[in-house]
Amino acid sequence: MSAEQTSARTSEQAVGAALQRYRFMANVVGVLLILLIVIAVPLKYLADFPGPVAVIGTAHGFLYALFLLAAFDLALRAKWTAKGTVLTLIAGTIPFVSFYAERTVTRRMRAGERV
Repeated sequence: MSAEQTSARTSEQAVGAALQRYRFMANVVGVLLILLIVIAVPLKYLADFPGPVAVIGTAHGFLYALFLLAAFDLALRAKWTAKGTVLTLIAGTIPFVSFYAERTVTRRMRAGERV
């Protein structure tokens, strides 16, 4: 096996691992954002119970930062376009859109297309 083949295989494995990290973080951030918007915020304002917002909001904020790192890492490894990178990073801020973006990114990556 040549050095070029080994490098290509290592690169493919690195992109695959980065895609797995991105998919996991996109789903976690998406679920937390929905919990925050659908459960925690109404509890805070309708039932005067701010505890869930503090916990879920903090968790979402911290994990969103990890989502950004995972998405940016994947974008660099897979050589995404600037537009695809920015749109994917923004997708984690809108409820339900992170799930759509994750599916779209995964489908395109597996088809060998740039995002």
